[in-house]
Amino acid sequence: MRRWELIDKGEPGTNLELVEVPDPELRAGQLLVEVEAVGLAFPDVLQCRGIYQVPTPPRFTPGGETAGRVAALGDGVEGFAVGDRVAVMGGGLAEKVAVAAQSAFVVPDGVSAEAAAAIPINYGTTWYALHERGHLQPGETMLVTGAAGGTGTAAIQLGKATGARIIAVAGGAEKVKLAEEVGADVVIDHQLTPDWVDAVREASGGGVDVAYDPVGGDTFHQVRRCMAWGGRLLIIGFVAGIPDAPMNHVLLKSYDIVGVHWGASVMRDPSSVRRQMDAVFELVGRGEFTPPLYPPFAFEDAAQALQDLADRKTWGKAVVTF
Repeated sequence: MRRWELIDKGEPGTNLELVEVPDPELRAGQLLVEVEAVGLAFPDVLQCRGIYQVPTPPRFTPGGETAGRVAALGDGVEGFAVGDRVAVMGGGLAEKVAVAAQSAFVVPDGVSAEAAAAIPINYGTTWYALHERGHLQPGETMLVTGAAGGTGTAAIQLGKATGARIIAVAGGAEKVKLAEEVGADVVIDHQLTPDWVDAVREASGGGVDVAYDPVGGDTFHQVRRCMAWGGRLLIIGFVAGIPDAPMNHVLLKSYDIVGVHWGASVMRDPSSVRRQMDAVFELVGRGEFTPPLYPPFAFEDAAQALQDLADRKTWGKAVVTF
């Protein structure tokens, strides 16, 4: 079978190689999955570069979200059958993967493999952020930065499903349009309005209750100036760099800065991921929303897909299909 592997740390477009390898060995407690689609996320880029918080292993294969059909069951596996359509936390850019059964979820009828592969990381992270860290309530106002990206669009959709009012910040007409299409109530184009704090304050009536920030860097300092008294500023990631937080500002406006490390939370409470995924797949299965997908890349173009993601050329969720 074929699999993408990192031959040296650096940019994915030049350091990933498509290689022939034996089929994976199936162990007890695992599923063998014939892969149909793989979701890509910015942590894949960081791991290729060797700068993610988790060390990059030798011959690393990117792709932390996989969708496909069960081809075989390992000893002791229950609750799955050969032929089941599943989404998996793990797997990666390979034609077949052996994955822990506890990390797999049955995909509802009517949900495509591409959509299923777009869900686990972005929507798992966002569900945890909004409901278990931010305690978002119906009627509250939420600010979303990086609103046209995979996590940003997930935040808009899950925020709207919760009953919140969403103010989104995105860059450029195409990304602004996407944020509007997935449900944002107000969208601000930061290319046209680089200092958008006053616009957010006006749209929110003085400040936002919750802010969802996967961007960091200088954007964080604009976000914190948008917080309402008693608000919750959710730290999702640092695409634009890690900022310093002025504690006097936090004190004076009495808001919380809340870390959101979903991966670590799942390691501490493995049962939580099934609860979160069941909730998200229920919403998708009944048509509440579907993940916005960038035009899918072919498996042979996976290295370029990751490079385009690294270069911020994509919007929504970047997915590789077979």
